Amino acid sequence: MNVLVIGSGAREHALCHSLSLDPAVTALHCAPGNAGIAEVAQLHQVDALDGAAVSALAVELGAELVVVGPEAPLVAGVADAVRAVDIPVFGPSKEAAQLEGSKAFAKDVMAAAGVPTARSYLCTTPEEVAGALDAFGAPYVVKDDGLAAGKGVVVTDDLEAAVAHAAGCLGAPSAPSGQRGRVVIEEFLDGPEVSLFAITDGVSVVPLQPAQDFKRALDGDEGPNTGGMGAYSPLPWADPKLVEEVLETVLQPTVDEMRHRGTPFSGLLYAGLAITSRGVRVIEFNARFGDPETQVVLARLKTPLAGVLKAAATGDLADLPPLRWSDDAAVTVVIASHNYPDTPRTGDPISGLAEVAAQDAPHAYVLHAGTKYDGADRDTVVSAGGRVLSVTATGSDLTEARERAYQAVERIGLDGSQYRTDIAAKAAAGV
Repeated sequence: MNVLVIGSGAREHALCHSLSLDPAVTALHCAPGNAGIAEVAQLHQVDALDGAAVSALAVELGAELVVVGPEAPLVAGVADAVRAVDIPVFGPSKEAAQLEGSKAFAKDVMAAAGVPTARSYLCTTPEEVAGALDAFGAPYVVKDDGLAAGKGVVVTDDLEAAVAHAAGCLGAPSAPSGQRGRVVIEEFLDGPEVSLFAITDGVSVVPLQPAQDFKRALDGDEGPNTGGMGAYSPLPWADPKLVEEVLETVLQPTVDEMRHRGTPFSGLLYAGLAITSRGVRVIEFNARFGDPETQVVLARLKTPLAGVLKAAATGDLADLPPLRWSDDAAVTVVIASHNYPDTPRTGDPISGLAEVAAQDAPHAYVLHAGTKYDGADRDTVVSAGGRVLSVTATGSDLTEARERAYQAVERIGLDGSQYRTDIAAKAAAGV
């Protein structure tokens, strides 16, 4: 199979890493990719938001499967453009991707499907915001209705901070129609959060293994929200029936509702969940693999990936044998640039990558997020974004996986970089 992956982050590197290990994949391409992906796939320059350019590249390469990684190209309709040239694509249509592109749309779908979620208000004026915040009280949950690269949500006890974030959302273009001024105010959901991915062809739904990520920048869940500073899987504290319950009450009803609306959802449906005192509640949906959870989920998947993605893209998921999973645990630790998640510093040289490859593989390896080669010097990799690397490791349990991940992290040199030291620590300790 000739596969083209669209995107340039650690999620796409994780996808390419798994696809490169699949014996069915005879050619692997990525556009635009990054310095790490270049080691396992042939890179191509393309505007990932330009459906015509992506579909033209897929035709030129003779791709037999296109995998669209990030949310922005999906919301922009890139998957539709690829389907229009009769190439199977893993990723939802522009209309179906509104499950992530608009929080208000997702709430409407959940209400129609009977999916349990937080009570919420859709606000378009400061007066409506004030009323909603007063109705729910602290902690305040304020969400940008549109895409915000994982940073559109504020959860705070500070009323002024909540009002300020809402004001920023009201002043920004909002999905899906480009109008301004939409913000979702929600009740706070207590309990731990879980990420559960499911692969679907619009009819059948195949859940993956759950993971937990860490959104706050600093140890102890302190500091600002980020795109994610680490993740682990499995979740030893979770109910063994969690996946089955979420499949029955969340995933399958949502896929069925989307199909009934005439906008079937195929690709990766990501449910962000809160395990509350009142039961499982959906925090949000995403329309693609999550980052950094993908890194740990795919590290545990034993079934070759390409066939699974192709089955979803071609409507053949019902014929797929049950997925096979490793009993090992996986942990990923994100190394971020100086000043992330504010304006990150870029262009700093990265050292230690060869040492990790030589001394820690195959149990630990580095997935690149914001990296690039230093000009024509293919021997020097520099930072090129906020989240720079995802150091991923497996082990017989979370304790061993953590030890291997942090041992590899210590080999990496990046001036001014930061990472959390407590990824999966509580779960490994049984807390």
